[in-house]
Amino acid sequence: MATVHPPEKSSVREDEDDKEKARKRNNEIISGLGKEEGWMEEYTYEYQGFWYPSATILEGVMWVQQNFKPRHEDILLVTLPKSGTTWFKPLMFAVMNRTHFDLSTHPLLTTSPHDLVPFLELYLHHKIPFPNPDTFYPPQLFQTHIPFTSLSQYVMESQCRIVYICRNPKDVFVSTFYFLEKVRDKKLTPLSLEKALELFCKGLSLYGPFWDHVLGYWKASLEVPDRVLFLKYEDMKRDSSFHLKRLAEFMGYPFSVEEEKQGVAHDILELCSFENLRNLKVNKTGNIITSNNNQVENHRFFRKGEVGDWKRHLTAEMEDGLNKLIEQKLAGSGLAFRDSSEA
Repeated sequence: MATVHPPEKSSVREDEDDKEKARKRNNEIISGLGKEEGWMEEYTYEYQGFWYPSATILEGVMWVQQNFKPRHEDILLVTLPKSGTTWFKPLMFAVMNRTHFDLSTHPLLTTSPHDLVPFLELYLHHKIPFPNPDTFYPPQLFQTHIPFTSLSQYVMESQCRIVYICRNPKDVFVSTFYFLEKVRDKKLTPLSLEKALELFCKGLSLYGPFWDHVLGYWKASLEVPDRVLFLKYEDMKRDSSFHLKRLAEFMGYPFSVEEEKQGVAHDILELCSFENLRNLKVNKTGNIITSNNNQVENHRFFRKGEVGDWKRHLTAEMEDGLNKLIEQKLAGSGLAFRDSSEA
């Protein structure tokens, strides 16, 4: 597991001064941005063609752009919110660290996946020293929701690998709606399903528009397949063993013949299964602080994880409208979505 070494004391004050100056500059930029009605807070903010759910999250995004300098051996997990982040964090962590931990005493049994794999945009909000990869033993796994076109030049120059997880937009929408019911600012009027869908279809979703976010990484995976792996949530659910091995190969941690015989991939899938993770004490208790200072219980991140759950919540009219919109937005890209995990 990565070990963190604290910065030298002599550099701390200078770092804090620089951070405060950057914070003021970024806040000035944010104050002049376009904004619309938000899902999580009163407003959502437009920056570089995408919509961010809060000024605090956007401030964190800008800080990542300006400061995050991964090494070529590091790995970046990228998702839209509610697209499988809580499943793929432990899967990828377990793959990378399988020679360091015994499954019977694995960190995932006692530590939330969100504590093991840093979510970059929230570092600034929590006033945690920003993760300089030089303070970790390489390689390191990080996670973000930042769109491809907004990744910093440092990420592009580093040659680090990027794993992008994509999920059917109807399931993303439904899962996002029910999750944000719990974290929406309590001073605001509750958001109806119909109003939320209207915002989603306008592109005013978390890190949206959905289609632009997805297409950015889809096109990158076609142009530089050795650097960007585009993996569909539904495919992983349909054939977890095959796609875990594909994922491990891309990450640079392929399963050996001996590991294949020993069933190591199967053991990782069992450890990281939705049911196993959801039933662990650490994921039933404790909480994570969101950007608007709400405390979200860990169990909220384990809703259902099902493919096609949207069918229980969307009317036929909602489904038809969303299908037509996504078909229009993805036309000519070669990208399509499954409505089930069946072959």
